[in-house]
Amino acid sequence: MKAALLQITSSDDPEANLAMVRDLVRDAAAQGAGFVLTPEVTNCVSTDRKHQQQVLSLQDDDKFLTAMKAEAKELGIWLLLGSLAVKTGDADGRFANRSFLIGPDGAIAGWYDKIHMFDVQVSETESYRESAGYRPGDRAVVVDAGFAKIGMTVCYDLRFPRLYRVLAHAGAQILTIPSAFSPVTGAAHWEALLRARAIESGCFVLAPAQVGEHVMQSPKPRATYGHSLVVAPWGEVLLDAGTETGVFLVDLDLAEVDKARGRVASLTHDREFTLVS
Repeated sequence: MKAALLQITSSDDPEANLAMVRDLVRDAAAQGAGFVLTPEVTNCVSTDRKHQQQVLSLQDDDKFLTAMKAEAKELGIWLLLGSLAVKTGDADGRFANRSFLIGPDGAIAGWYDKIHMFDVQVSETESYRESAGYRPGDRAVVVDAGFAKIGMTVCYDLRFPRLYRVLAHAGAQILTIPSAFSPVTGAAHWEALLRARAIESGCFVLAPAQVGEHVMQSPKPRATYGHSLVVAPWGEVLLDAGTETGVFLVDLDLAEVDKARGRVASLTHDREFTLVS
């Protein structure tokens, strides 16, 4: 399977982002990709909740999602929309950070709401409280895409290894980790965490990322780290997209999953234990 990771710099304008992503998806398919992946919050990067209320939609009404389902069908590809920010109808007005896996028939094969919210104080000048605008999900998801079983996660989930072990035990061969990582935490932890998740699970890790300075109406600036990464089940970095935008291709040999797990069969060695403190 040839996969394509899109590294992009989304703005807070879903219509402009749709035009940009559509062109890149078509380019990826023209280069032979059968599986195309986009980053977290592909449709809208924003810290302005009022603006999000104006431009975001419920899933069934989302023009971005509808258009990309049609593209996947026309191109005959598997498409992971790393995540879209969508309205939920919740009483508190919070959105969902929702990842969609779309099949070549244009139907949603699986969806996943980001479980772990990025509520952190990175420095005196950089802080995030994702839970103020987004409600967390509560279900782990593995989808059988035919060519592979795919475990779906999003960004900050990366720091919670138990989730990935559960996905691997459920049969996942590919872990998707679309992201919009902070430049500070990205430089410190991004590659190390992605390689660890691949090695622990014996899975391919595919992590398309947002990159650069994002154009937003909000007075609070937002920048992301980039370096979309593909890691093999043995831990080798097969692709690092650096800080450029565009389409980045990689060939996946799913036989490497069984090979890595055969060399170190740690997924079969879990044991119960008692904590003494």
